[in-house]
Amino acid sequence: MAAAYEPRRLLFHSYHFPPIGGSGAQRPLKMVRSLVGLGYESIVVTGGGATADRWAPEDATLVAEIPAQIEVRRLPSEDEPEGSAGLRGFAERWLGVGGRWNTWWAESSYRLALDMGGEVDLVYVWMQPYASAEVGARLSKALRRPWVADLGDPWALDEMMVYPSAAHRAVALRQMQRLLSTASAIVMSTPEAVKRLKARFPEFDDRPVVAIPNGYDAADFAGAPSPRRDGKFRIVHTGYLHTALGEQHRRRRLVRDALRGGVAGIDILTRSHVYLVEAINRLLARDPGLSDVLELHLAGVMSDADRAVATRIPVTIHGYVTHGATIELMRTADLLFLPMQNLPPGVRATIVPGKTYEYLASETPILAAVPDGDARDILKAAGNTTLVRPDDVAGITRGIDGQLERFRAGIPPPRPDPEVVARFEYGKLAADLARVFDTILGGVRSDAPTVAK
Repeated sequence: MAAAYEPRRLLFHSYHFPPIGGSGAQRPLKMVRSLVGLGYESIVVTGGGATADRWAPEDATLVAEIPAQIEVRRLPSEDEPEGSAGLRGFAERWLGVGGRWNTWWAESSYRLALDMGGEVDLVYVWMQPYASAEVGARLSKALRRPWVADLGDPWALDEMMVYPSAAHRAVALRQMQRLLSTASAIVMSTPEAVKRLKARFPEFDDRPVVAIPNGYDAADFAGAPSPRRDGKFRIVHTGYLHTALGEQHRRRRLVRDALRGGVAGIDILTRSHVYLVEAINRLLARDPGLSDVLELHLAGVMSDADRAVATRIPVTIHGYVTHGATIELMRTADLLFLPMQNLPPGVRATIVPGKTYEYLASETPILAAVPDGDARDILKAAGNTTLVRPDDVAGITRGIDGQLERFRAGIPPPRPDPEVVARFEYGKLAADLARVFDTILGGVRSDAPTVAK
């Protein structure tokens, strides 16, 4: 009689995990679920999940998706400190004083994970926040187990990261190099990020450095969406808008450029709805009757600055809604808006917004105001996207106008290339991640389960 298959044990370290929702929690949740069928059972070390932080909204509906065989170990929510402000915040950002929240997370999650002793085969760290890298390196040494660093966004190489000065960025780069040098493999979310990391740290060529993007769960898109018969042309944006950061970035441009704390030529304000609102205003000025047809829906955590821009036109502001409700909005839209930061022509972005893949899975037409980079390449290949530059208000206006014309003529919307979309299903992405684990741990075992294609 064949021996029973013994799954490998994975210490899965991630602050973002249900009941935390938002884009940061989707990848760890979906990976944990899919890895079970690929021979890796996870012990998840995470926070308590009760937080008022803008970047960690609560979505209790996601808890039901955690597999029963997954052990989740949580830090007490009541111990979690708030982020620093005032003089303390200034000292942390400018003087390098240890961040109170980062210190709590790194020390507390390390101690919690260490209690498990040597009962795991591998440590996997989803690095949102980057303070988790220190934990991965320490756990690997203490447990004598290899660790895999999954960065999400590319840390100090991310053009969206604005540092006080070039010196501060250099410190972050040295820390990034020091900690990642202890990892047995490094996972980035885009091919451009892999290219940028290898160019900056060629010494990492001695280990796997791979691109495994964010994605979508096919189960979230099963069945038909709710029918709509209201006769409205619905434009939808889901997720975060970066109005406040973009406005601050512009106000401090002279100082920032002098201190070289940011990437030259980047404009963060375009990663918001500012130019979309301006384009809609142009259309309404040209044809006031459109106000009875065209509607804009915004879903996600919104700042006061986001709301101030939104109210310049008629808009439905949903605020943060559950992941299921977000998917429903995507699928019942007539056009999805995807904005990104603006970069000089020829400069490629290192990131792809997480919503991109669910936008594609929804099969709804997309209006993407994006720079050169992987996001633009993927959307162009998918074939159901109108592509414009991030600051091209006239192009955004034409893009809406063209989809409105199709809508009024009753022409069915274009569908994305299914082969392109299928590349980003989380089952496939988890299999790619499992292959990285297998490489580190000595290859695929003959008794390992296989995933149906």
